[in-house]
Amino acid sequence: MAWSVWILGLPGSGKSTIARALQSMLRERGINVQVLSTDILRKVVTPNPTYSEEEREIVYGVLVFIAKLLNDNGVNVIIDATANREAYRERGRKEIKNLLFAYVKCPLEVCMEREATRKETYGAPREIYKKGLTGESQTVPGIGVPFEEPKNPDVVVESDKLPPEECAQRILEVILERFPL
Repeated sequence: MAWSVWILGLPGSGKSTIARALQSMLRERGINVQVLSTDILRKVVTPNPTYSEEEREIVYGVLVFIAKLLNDNGVNVIIDATANREAYRERGRKEIKNLLFAYVKCPLEVCMEREATRKETYGAPREIYKKGLTGESQTVPGIGVPFEEPKNPDVVVESDKLPPEECAQRILEVILERFPL
C-alpha cells in the first residue's frame, strides 16, 4: 500500500530540507520514496512562471495527479509544496487515498531571514520575499497572497524550534504509525 506525505508551509520554512532528510531516513529503512517538488515541477509545467492563481491551480492539479499516479503504481511520495490555500490540500485529500499532511510551522520573519541567506534553494526562486516587499511580485505567499494555515494537519513541526532532522523524525513517526511498513 503506497502512501503520500505532503510537507507544506511558507517558503523558507524548511520544507525541502526536511523532505530530503525524511527521504534519507526512509531509504535507510529500505523504503523507496520519490520527492515531488512544486519548484521543480513548475519548471516543466510553466517554464516562465507567473505564480497566478490560475497557474497555481494547474501546478497543484498536476502535482496531485502525479502523486496519485505514483501511489497507484506502488511508489511512496513526499510532496514538497507550499500549498498556501486549503483548496489545493483538499484536492489532494480527495484524490490521494493514503495521504497525510505535515505542516512545517515557522514565523514569517524567520522564513524571510532564511530565504534571504540560504545557499541551497532546491529549485525555488531566489529573493521572493524581497520581491514581495518591494512590490516586484504580488504573488508571494504570506505577503502578496494569503497562506491559509492547514485546518487539520496530521503532524505539525515547528522548524524555528527544531532542527530539520528532528522535524523529519517526527514526520517519520507519524508515517510509521499511519502506514505500517
